[in-house]
Amino acid sequence: MLKKYRIRDYDFKLVIMLIAISVIGILAIGSAEESVQDKQIMGLVMGVFLMLIISLFDYTALLNLYWLFYILNVALLLLVELMGSKAGGAQRWFSILGIRFQPSELAKILLILFYAQYIMKQKEKLNSFRTLAIITALFLPPLFLIYNQPDLSTSIMLMIIFCIILFIGGLDYRIIAGVLAVVIPSVVIFLMIVLQPDQKLIKDYQQTRILAWLHPSEYVNTEGYQQANSITAIGSGQLWGKGLNNNIIGSVKNGNFISEPQTDFIFAIIGEELGFAGSCAVILLLFLIALECVMIARKSKDTAGMIICSGMAALVGFQSYMNIAVATGLMPNTGIPLPFVSAGLTSLVSLFIGMGFVLNVRLQGKNTSTVSG
Repeated sequence: MLKKYRIRDYDFKLVIMLIAISVIGILAIGSAEESVQDKQIMGLVMGVFLMLIISLFDYTALLNLYWLFYILNVALLLLVELMGSKAGGAQRWFSILGIRFQPSELAKILLILFYAQYIMKQKEKLNSFRTLAIITALFLPPLFLIYNQPDLSTSIMLMIIFCIILFIGGLDYRIIAGVLAVVIPSVVIFLMIVLQPDQKLIKDYQQTRILAWLHPSEYVNTEGYQQANSITAIGSGQLWGKGLNNNIIGSVKNGNFISEPQTDFIFAIIGEELGFAGSCAVILLLFLIALECVMIARKSKDTAGMIICSGMAALVGFQSYMNIAVATGLMPNTGIPLPFVSAGLTSLVSLFIGMGFVLNVRLQGKNTSTVSG
């Protein structure tokens, strides 16, 4: 499983960007909620260690455990259903050795790894009805378990990743066109239904969040309170921000106008305290990380490597967009973390595990060479 690689083939550029964005996150978290900063530092150390170890293992050998990844994924999500703890009206966590663990974050990585191998094995039959039906059927159990927590934002993120994976795997364009012809009208109908007073498709608080996004002035003191204050915080940072850990009385953060600012609304803290310059730095780093994953995918030696890198690019890119769009009022409040930046041990470590696989794909790319050892 271990190979000898050339040091010049290691993607140090990606490693540096990952550590840089994580350090910015730790600094912002320390300013938002100092009590969780040490845990985030521990997550960075643990994550980087696991990333470096995984990056040296042959991913093609590790992917032979793809069914184990799938079973582990479903088992962890079932544990949340059976013995998970509730917080904020959702049941998404359970404790392991005193550490709170959120399986839905790891689920994104495990599903990417599972489908990387499964689709590669079924590549010649991917566009058959039977194969697509099985692939979709295998996707539904983890999706349902996460949606039932309830966690709509992660469910949406999983569906985006699933679509990207199928596209990269070689899904026929005619099938894609047919699916879009059904999905787009279905989404419009879905939105029309969920906006009705007596709808049962989504939770009441989820409906209220959509209404608050569509009519912010009517919900500015209730459900739209968080987003309105987030936008105010980002705007008040101006070019260079008010500085981390400041004591300015007029600060949105210091006035506690945003609850849980260290997680879903960490971008508001960055905007207020690091300003437009700091916000652009975060966006640029996240964009470059996703772009680097895409570039590695293009040099992958096989379909599985392409799917791993493309899946991670989609995870970082689309999830970053969703989080920042919520913080700036471009989307309804979904409650999804900003990759590598928001507080969350499971999220941070899971992302680094995924990036460990990306780094190994790079080491075994088309323009690199390895010597068995």
